Amino acid sequence: MPKPAQNAPSVILTLIDGISTEDLLVNLTENLASAHALTCDFAFDLEGTQREGALGIAQLLEVGRLLAERLLDDRAPSPATEPA
Repeated sequence: MPKPAQNAPSVILTLIDGISTEDLLVNLTENLASAHALTCDFAFDLEGTQREGALGIAQLLEVGRLLAERLLDDRAPSPATEPA
């Protein structure tokens, strides 16, 4: 008896080709900022170690956002290197 074919996992999200790195970084920083805000709001409904854990997650999200923003800033040409 033949084995039934396994279904390939369905794709939930795809990124189209041609999106600039700058646009991807901007989207990343916005998503991380949103996740940080949601986590902070959620944390204030908690108490004790659960609250501390949620605030720890919020801090990690904020650090990730700051790192992504730094990458974005480093990609921007400085005024000294821009063509006149």
